Amino acid sequence: MKPRHDHERADQTRGRILRAAVRQFSQHGLAGARIDAIAHEAGVNKALLYYYFRDKSGLYNAALEDASSYVMASATAALDAGASAGESLLHFTLNHFDRMASQHEFQGLLQHEMVRIQRGESRALPVFARSVFAPLFKRTETIIREGIRAGELCQVDPLQIMYSALGANVFYFLSAPMMRLALPFEPLDARSLKLRRKAAIEFLGKAIFRDRSHGDMLAQRVLADVPEPTFKNFPLGRKCS
Repeated sequence: MKPRHDHERADQTRGRILRAAVRQFSQHGLAGARIDAIAHEAGVNKALLYYYFRDKSGLYNAALEDASSYVMASATAALDAGASAGESLLHFTLNHFDRMASQHEFQGLLQHEMVRIQRGESRALPVFARSVFAPLFKRTETIIREGIRAGELCQVDPLQIMYSALGANVFYFLSAPMMRLALPFEPLDARSLKLRRKAAIEFLGKAIFRDRSHGDMLAQRVLADVPEPTFKNFPLGRKCS
């Protein structure tokens, strides 16, 4: 019993370190995050942190992998939730919106990685893009093609459907600072997020389905089946991807 107990305790400690690392790296990036702060938040000493992850880069890569794995599992479950290809795509799009609206740490990590890859500094993101995101997007494309062949979805470029579904979510959050200045509303408060969440799925129900009444019925069913996440105060000024 003792070895099992020790193993469980080690897993819990490693998990606390990773959660603290995700929060610190998402706020400050690889260069700005401090090992002291991560260790303090996780309730461990630096020696134990280095025992599990060897160095700061190893911890950063592990944090990015942990966050990416969660997104992969959540998105895959969403793709499996529908009875048809079209319903699966609506679930997937709603999952993407909810992640962007509520999983701020992952969005921060991804944004820092986008900056690092533009500078030629990132070695982690290409690896995870190939191992995590490429299979996910390939599966989504396959589902869209199935929906087109079945006559459920409109006969258009599958990649354009994916851009329309996910790109609209990305643009909403990316454009929030400008929209806040141009229009009399706060795009990232809880009320606005709830309205946009509903509108995004209802729009797809009418836009990508050959039978709009069928698409609208599926959109309402998906919205009813998936509980709204708890919308926290969004970090103003942060870009999203």
